[in-house]
Amino acid sequence: MTSLRTRKCVLLIHGLNDTRAIFQIMAPSLIKLGWSVYDLDLLPSNGELPLDKLAQQVVDYVEKTFAPEQKLSIVGFSMGGIVSRYYIQRLGGIERVKNFITIASPHQGTWVAQLFNTPGCVQMRPNSAFLQDLEKDVEMLERVNFTSIWTPYDLIILPANSSELPVGKNIPLHVLRHDWMVTDPRCLKVVAEALEE
Repeated sequence: MTSLRTRKCVLLIHGLNDTRAIFQIMAPSLIKLGWSVYDLDLLPSNGELPLDKLAQQVVDYVEKTFAPEQKLSIVGFSMGGIVSRYYIQRLGGIERVKNFITIASPHQGTWVAQLFNTPGCVQMRPNSAFLQDLEKDVEMLERVNFTSIWTPYDLIILPANSSELPVGKNIPLHVLRHDWMVTDPRCLKVVAEALEE
């Protein structure tokens, strides 16, 4: 019988204006590889709630779903990567997370967020106080196996290389659209490989 410490659990966290349905290709592909896949709907996901409040929903879900000693991996898409990062760096997730993968996440902000005045979008603007705070101790992510996957063609994350961080691995993939990242076979392959490290 697989122990809690060795069971392969991955939590998928969606982005702005998304639901967990965006992982309808990724989730089954990870299940086939032997992963126990979990996901949740961040509510609301439209930016009306600050990202730190959404991260608290991740805390609540993890505490309700997993035993205290269960290690897990997290894959965050777009805004979900920033929400997950806040959970890891500020809300104790660093003690629980083994692998952390972000896909097309605006770690350095995105200029597209300037178009919206909702609290969550304001936090995703370049040089926002929220992102600057996370940058202060970004080296925390060296304690987890961190990978950022991004595409240079991204028109939602502007500039596209905003997805890069000075820690972990930064892997560019030539995927033509932001939302295609979670279904592109190349991205699925990189995610699967990163989760096994």
